[in-house]
Amino acid sequence: MKKTLITFVAICLGGFYTNAQSDCSKFYPFSEGAKSQLTMYNAKGKSQGMVEYHVSGIESKDGGTAATMTMNLIDKKGNELKGSNYELLCKDGIVSMDFKSLMRPGMLDAYGEIDHEITGTNLDFPNKLSVGQDLPDAEILIKLSMSGMNMNMSTLITDRKVLDKESVTTPAGTFECYVISQNTQIKSMASNMKRSSKQWIAEGVGVVKSEDYNKKGKLDTYSILTSFTK
Repeated sequence: MKKTLITFVAICLGGFYTNAQSDCSKFYPFSEGAKSQLTMYNAKGKSQGMVEYHVSGIESKDGGTAATMTMNLIDKKGNELKGSNYELLCKDGIVSMDFKSLMRPGMLDAYGEIDHEITGTNLDFPNKLSVGQDLPDAEILIKLSMSGMNMNMSTLITDRKVLDKESVTTPAGTFECYVISQNTQIKSMASNMKRSSKQWIAEGVGVVKSEDYNKKGKLDTYSILTSFTK
C-alpha cells in the first residue's frame, strides 16, 4: 500500500479538476465545495484505497485566482491516512500547482524537527491543449540537515506530452478526454524509483482515469473516477 500511495501521489496529485467559478480555468478546480474521489487498483484489479479532493476555498491573489485544495488518502481498509493542503493559482491561461504538492503527505514526519529546505518548480497546466503538445516539467527538491549530514530527496516529473483524445467511461460517467503521458523519478539516499504514467482528463471534470507503469513499462496500478460533485 505504501508504494502504491507514493507513486499515485507522484502522478495524480492535482488530479482533481472541476468547472471553474470563472473563465480562468478549464480543468482545475475553482468551484468552492467541489469534491472528487478516485479509487486506486493494482494491476489485477484489486482495490488499494482511494484519494479524495475537496476545494476548500477560492480567493483573488497575485493578479489571478487561487484555489485551496484539501487531499485525503484512504487505505483499502477504509482508514483515513494523513492528508495535505496545497494551492493552485490560475493566471493568464495557466494553472500553476505549488511544487510542494508533489510531496507525499507526512513524508517528513519520521525525521521530527530536522532542519530542511524545500525548493522546486511548479507543475503548470495550460487551458488550451492539443494532441502532440509538450507540457513543462516540474520538480521538488528536499534537503535535510541532520548532525552535520545532508540528505537529499527529489521528485522529478518530465516528458509531459498530450498523446491523444479518447472517450472514457467510469462509475462517475462517460467523458471525452485528453490523454497525457509523463515520466516520474523519485530519488533519495535509499532508492531511485522511475515510473511512467498516463492520465485521461476531461474539461470541467479533470482526471477520470490514470495508469502507472513500472520501469519495465508494465502496468502497476491504475485509478478511476468513482465520485464527482460540484
